[in-house]
Amino acid sequence: MSEPEGAAAPYTGRTAWARNVQTPLRAFLRTETGSAAVLLGATLAALAWVNLAPSSYETVWTTRLSITLGDAGVGLDLRQWVNSGLMTFFFFVVGLEARREFDMGELRDRRRLTLPVAAGLAGMLLPVLIYLIANAGQPSAVGWGVAMSTDTAFALGMLALAGPRFPARLRAYILTITVVDDFVALVVIATAYSEHVSVPPLVVALAIFAVILAARAVPVPYGQLYFVLGAAAWVALVHSGIEPIVIGLAMGLLTYAYPASRTDLERASDLFRLFREQPTPELAREAHLGMRSAVSPNERLTLLYHPWTSYVIVPLFALSNAGIAISGEFLSRALTSPITWGVVLGYLIGKPVGIAGASALVTVLSGGRLRPPVGWAAVAGAGTLAGIGFTVSLLIATLAFDGEALEEAKLGILSAALLASVLTWVVSRATALLPKPRRDRALLGTADLIVDLAVPVDPDRDHIRGPRQAPITVVEYGDFECPYCGQAEDVVRELLADFTDVRYVWRHLPLSDVHPDAQLAAEASEAAAAQGKFWEMHDLLFEHQDALSAKHLVRHAARIGLDVDRFRADLREHGGAGRVAEDVDSADLSGVSGTPTFFINGKRHYGAFDVEALSRAVRSARARAEMAS
Repeated sequence: MSEPEGAAAPYTGRTAWARNVQTPLRAFLRTETGSAAVLLGATLAALAWVNLAPSSYETVWTTRLSITLGDAGVGLDLRQWVNSGLMTFFFFVVGLEARREFDMGELRDRRRLTLPVAAGLAGMLLPVLIYLIANAGQPSAVGWGVAMSTDTAFALGMLALAGPRFPARLRAYILTITVVDDFVALVVIATAYSEHVSVPPLVVALAIFAVILAARAVPVPYGQLYFVLGAAAWVALVHSGIEPIVIGLAMGLLTYAYPASRTDLERASDLFRLFREQPTPELAREAHLGMRSAVSPNERLTLLYHPWTSYVIVPLFALSNAGIAISGEFLSRALTSPITWGVVLGYLIGKPVGIAGASALVTVLSGGRLRPPVGWAAVAGAGTLAGIGFTVSLLIATLAFDGEALEEAKLGILSAALLASVLTWVVSRATALLPKPRRDRALLGTADLIVDLAVPVDPDRDHIRGPRQAPITVVEYGDFECPYCGQAEDVVRELLADFTDVRYVWRHLPLSDVHPDAQLAAEASEAAAAQGKFWEMHDLLFEHQDALSAKHLVRHAARIGLDVDRFRADLREHGGAGRVAEDVDSADLSGVSGTPTFFINGKRHYGAFDVEALSRAVRSARARAEMAS
């Protein structure tokens, strides 16, 4: 069912259209990188505030705020409310992202969990060891936890600046490592940096958490209930002496993530159609609940909380904790302090060596079966980026130190972040100087990627435009009545004109609940395929997306020279329905529920569907194919 490259209809002019699909991971990364500038601004504001008006800085953040109900309540100063209260939401979002990676991301292949866990743990243990060596035999050794955690927002923000030189997969790899990083850091906070533990409130907190687990197992679908139970567990942990932010991570890890299923989307469409026909409050509520239930609670909660944590809570944390009164005396003391040097050396040496070394060790011990999803230059970049510690490091510093020691730890954290950023830029520039073949291998690596396309392309079955055998395969699941697919068609033609080594595969996914003529149009294309003219009908259907009724389809058949009687009989008997159903089943297996959806060499393409975005993905796939050959 293939067709020569020249069969593609000529295309003239550049399309300006780009449909931007906002996937959870892409939205998460965009928010993290965008918030890095806000976080940097808050840090600079804290430094300016404490040096211009030090008394007011401390007065504001040590102001006590109490919330009481009868004889019970919680009383903390404003800095503690930020550190132990608002930061609970930050770790809740971290837990949500960890769960999403486990359910839908790279970690859904459980074998791939070994490498990022090993890299994350080694990237924490080696900095801790370096810090302990620098502070051996001194009381400051208690601050060993300060040097072990990476700041996701700052790290991804720096990666955005060096982005063109590093592969896109590096973002997901760093995110996976930092999830491990944050999880271990919270365990350390809860066990090593909590105050004297009071058992009765801790038992209450555990009992409340057991109720949360029971409600989740039923399951109880009311988010307000989980919020109230989580808040109650937080209060109990405050009174127990355990750092209460741990409940945020736990709640996030319990929140399922899953792709929207076609069945749920069709049900949501039906409910909305009922509301459209009869707009009553009851039907409005049902339509709202139907659309809401089609999206996983993990994605809904991430959308709700992540902007707040990134743009408000974490910058507020920086504003309340990053202030250092800088003077000549302080600098001379801090620059000779083992605390400062332990933190700096831990981040600048321990992080990159730990992450790269563990990644290499796992690769060797597994015989190459487990390896990073990027090249070794990119792994080195991940290690230097991981040397940017801030949020959790400052949090642990405030728990481990006070007074001059705390100021020295803060200086070490800020200095390490600055130097790690410079080191990352050096790595990216050095990699850019390599010859192209070596640079591609150094950045992309040779690891097999997770294949998202469940049913491989079969040249004897699939509809192929371009060479039957090609190093790059672009698969589109589409709908002839979908306006986005119609716009994407021009993009595909331009892509095929620009890349002669690409084969394009069309697979049907008629969204009959929103496009009433899509199923019949798909069957019409299969009826045309039975007469050897699939692509002629394909092109004509997209040229006339507003004319897909049965009578129009017959006219299209006559226009491209088909045996109209045979075509009409095939259409009447739904001869192509089985072939269309096979494509729909393959879409379900691949987790596809909307159109257009593209796969490039089996990897699902997330992002804009314009020529530039697809071309970048094709060039990356080509580089990997060349290295594998």
